[in-house]
Amino acid sequence: MRALKISLLVFILSITVSAQWYLQQSGTNNSLYGVAFTDSLSGTAVGGNGIIIRTTDGGENWISNYIGTNTHLNGICFIDSLTGFIVGNSGTILKTIDKGNSWISQTSGTNYNLNAVSFSDANFGTAVGYLGIIIRTTDAGSTWVVQASGTFPELYDVCFTNENTGTAVGGQSIPPGSPVGIILRTTNGGTDWITQDIDYNMKLGVYFIDSNIGWWVGQGGYIYKTTNGGNNWICQAGPCQGGPSDWLYDIHFINESIGYSVGVNGRILRTTDGGNEWILQPSGTNQTMFGVYFTDENYGTAVGGDGIILRTTNGGGVITFLEEQSFIPNEFSLSQNYPNPFNPTTSLQYAIGSRQYVTLKVYDNLGNEVATLVNEEKPAGEYEVEFDCNALPSGIYFYQLKAGSYSDTKKMILLK
Repeated sequence: MRALKISLLVFILSITVSAQWYLQQSGTNNSLYGVAFTDSLSGTAVGGNGIIIRTTDGGENWISNYIGTNTHLNGICFIDSLTGFIVGNSGTILKTIDKGNSWISQTSGTNYNLNAVSFSDANFGTAVGYLGIIIRTTDAGSTWVVQASGTFPELYDVCFTNENTGTAVGGQSIPPGSPVGIILRTTNGGTDWITQDIDYNMKLGVYFIDSNIGWWVGQGGYIYKTTNGGNNWICQAGPCQGGPSDWLYDIHFINESIGYSVGVNGRILRTTDGGNEWILQPSGTNQTMFGVYFTDENYGTAVGGDGIILRTTNGGGVITFLEEQSFIPNEFSLSQNYPNPFNPTTSLQYAIGSRQYVTLKVYDNLGNEVATLVNEEKPAGEYEVEFDCNALPSGIYFYQLKAGSYSDTKKMILLK
């Protein structure tokens, strides 16, 4: 077992830390699969058993807008402040022209489940779903035409940047245990869909900021980026970068630099440099997050299992430094790991007041040593270790710090 990161923290004499992600009351226990906002206050989320909830005050209050169907609703997009579309199982397509106050059913021409929808403008839209189904409208949803995708894996997401250029992603286990991931690309409005890539990893979310620059996320916690319209993809996160393999379900970018991705175990990742570095943000939940949407650099909403809604008004957490000064701790301490319970990674922090030989070890509930995270001489300072427990079973574990005559032990819980 190895520690992914060990870093000396810089101490700041005066720091202001404002709130990060906070929980909102959705009023439902149904899982929420998609969310979209038209401004920082007005948004709609959709999910299981036909649930549609809407807010006009930034999520302080969410009001149910049930339309009389028990069909799962999987994807949502708004073209402008008035007009939006929802897609769901059994070929469901709903349209609103009054900010989401009412929704009208449209004829999709298919009974296949639809997972995602993308409109490039008021007229041109595409929805994707089960068994590679792709349907297209050129008249604002009045009519939908089935297009030939040339593939059988399920398509989970689609993104168009103009009426001609779009990318769809998906995957399927055939046979079970052998996932097939696929990327499809069109440059002529879907008349032709070209397979760009087929590999092992299912691709669950895709987002392009223009016709060339885009990202996909999915199975194994992978994030890939292209800068040439998908001709080449470069891995930015996941096992390829030494990161965890927790699945990611959605991705959204505000501009070329700032983006977010969400997934299992409450994972929320943020980048401010176009994806070269992804930082895990504390979400305060272990629920799977299925959708994320930001209207600008500050205001964002993430939705997921059991009706959970998380909201940020500062980009997921802003630290303001008022007077910076290096500071050496004069005490020894071992902090409680965060998050706890956790799966599969957690952060362990400790401080040493003088140069000492330090060991930080992890033991199971029977006292057997399962990992050595630190075993070396360290100068005085505060340190952080990220512990990856992918190879360990669920259970209670203990981590022990020894530095000179100092010793302390704390308990942590791994839940898979």
